[in-house]
Amino acid sequence: MADVIKNTTFGELKVGDTASIERVCSVQDLYLFAHVSGNTNPVVVPDQASSENRAVTAPFMWAGSLISAVLGNLLPGPGTLYRSQDLRAVSRVKVGDKVRASVRCVEKKESPIAVFETRIERLDGTVVAEGRALVDVPLERITVAARELPTLILDEGDQFTPLIDRAKTLPPMATAVVCPDDHNSLGGAVLAAREGLIEPILIGSRAAIFKAAEAGGLDISSYKLIDAATGVEASAKAVELVRRGEAASVMKGNLHTDELLGQVVKKDGGLRSGRRISHVFVMDAPTLDHLLFISDAAINIAPDLVTKVDITQNAIDIAIACGLEKPRVGILSAVETVNPNIPSTLDAAALSKMAERGQIKGGIVDGPLAMDNAMDVAAARTKGITSLVAGRADVLIVPNLEAGNMIVKELTFVARAEAAGLVVGAAAPVMLTSRADNDRARLVSAALAQLYEYRRRTGRAVPAPGGETTKVAAE
Repeated sequence: MADVIKNTTFGELKVGDTASIERVCSVQDLYLFAHVSGNTNPVVVPDQASSENRAVTAPFMWAGSLISAVLGNLLPGPGTLYRSQDLRAVSRVKVGDKVRASVRCVEKKESPIAVFETRIERLDGTVVAEGRALVDVPLERITVAARELPTLILDEGDQFTPLIDRAKTLPPMATAVVCPDDHNSLGGAVLAAREGLIEPILIGSRAAIFKAAEAGGLDISSYKLIDAATGVEASAKAVELVRRGEAASVMKGNLHTDELLGQVVKKDGGLRSGRRISHVFVMDAPTLDHLLFISDAAINIAPDLVTKVDITQNAIDIAIACGLEKPRVGILSAVETVNPNIPSTLDAAALSKMAERGQIKGGIVDGPLAMDNAMDVAAARTKGITSLVAGRADVLIVPNLEAGNMIVKELTFVARAEAAGLVVGAAAPVMLTSRADNDRARLVSAALAQLYEYRRRTGRAVPAPGGETTKVAAE
């Protein structure tokens, strides 16, 4: 966003001048529009309990309001006032549609009146609405500072469903599920199988797994089951399945993390790939309009610079696999300036320079950044930070596990964010879900594993349904 917004005066305005904005219709948009307008017509308000909200039609005036944004912000810009607007509906906008609202000056009448042709269309060229606006154009120059509106937090938000939809376009992935002998771990695996994301191979105590299935009312008769007496034995068998090509990923069930990772990282017979493994949390926070990737908050306790290079690259790789073209990566510290007394600032500066030199690929990396100026444009602007990342980070690289753990738990329990995660950097993705995670977290983690493994094999991201690639967030 520009630091200042300038208008076009009546004297400067020319017939033929144009301006436009693009916007994706989201579930949150429709909730907010319903609150503001009072229109709770069920065909235009999403159902919080439904996962099929892509079929919901946006109110016609939601689309119409985008024209007001173009006129008031871009052309003529600040100071513009409506006299009238006629608008004819041609087609409908659904949740997930990306539309372009545009205006074109077609006539200048007696000062300060001008006529604009107005048009809304989907990016495939389908016209949504068209008409004309009669406005008072400002006579004097108005220059205003760009401003961020106060954040609104909705009870419901869902940025994970698009990831699941992407993953569903791929064939189910053979997945070794280690010790799925409680309700959450077995239920999550069965749900991911029902959604077409995985083909589970259940590994663990046969008696305990069947007991969990019976208690949860789950039918596991069609799944392959390999008996193993202990968590370590089950983990070793899961790793061996991956090494033989019989499984493409591993999902952690009801066992300690160390038991599973010990088999993944062992030198002989493990899943080492030449890169340090790390964990990436993927967070859906109600205050953000994009997913947030945080690493490493689960495996590497106090990583040195060499390890942070791999942590950063791993996080970039999974962000790209999730659809971001060039993720913005903020290397966090307590301050945004290099201070020899704070070692994490030196690492951050080194990582930024290494990215510039091509030693870290695929992302825009900047640091050191404090949390406020990594995530908030106003905070970055106040501190005079000029950066493509500051205020717009998609990926956060934390200085150590303690800091990352605190950030993730604060987002989860204070900001009501949803979390999923994946271990990357090994020869196969590992879904390192917590034993307390619900089915939803396990389902999203399975989608992450699918998307990451596809990119690891092919070198490209899975196209979104409809073929559009996600742009860098918050441009």
